[in-house]
Amino acid sequence: MKNIDFYFSIGSTYTYLSVTRINDVEKKHGVKFNWKPFSVRAIMKEMNNIPFPKDKINKVNYMWRDIERRAEGYGFFAKTPVPYPLSDFDLANQIAILGLEMGWGIDYIRLTYKKWFQEGKEPAIDPSISEICKELKLNKDKIISEAKSSKIESEYQKNTELARNNKIFGSPSFVVRNEIFWGDDRMEDAIRWFKK
Repeated sequence: MKNIDFYFSIGSTYTYLSVTRINDVEKKHGVKFNWKPFSVRAIMKEMNNIPFPKDKINKVNYMWRDIERRAEGYGFFAKTPVPYPLSDFDLANQIAILGLEMGWGIDYIRLTYKKWFQEGKEPAIDPSISEICKELKLNKDKIISEAKSSKIESEYQKNTELARNNKIFGSPSFVVRNEIFWGDDRMEDAIRWFKK
């Protein structure tokens, strides 16, 4: 049976909830997710969509608090606000693609989000990237260089184009037989659809 496609961007705030709990969800429901980092930023720019508008402070404050509440409900925590938007959004996601190909990607993604939402350390820049590379026993300079290669950039663009073709407009999104389930709170809905 085909896996559930999990489209996400490191840089999406609510994706913290998904990547932190997804391994437990897989075990609980006996499913597998196919991780696909893509540029939600590129797609949102095309839609003229600003997720955290500076002039809508009530909405912004609500979203930060909502993430904290939802994390607590899942049994972990978030300390918001966190640095946002990311200064090296594309690099963070290209490292994820490289890591998924090399076998350490899920650990990198989870650690990146943990450091971002629990320690306030922005992804793909120091001190976060150095700490993660040390923990995963990776050569930071080599990893960054390989993540910027034309091969990885091409894979990143391919994933983003696949997201467009699937009519994905946000992160996280789950795709099951051409059905889109957008948002961390739709992960279990995607699983139910998958098992139909």
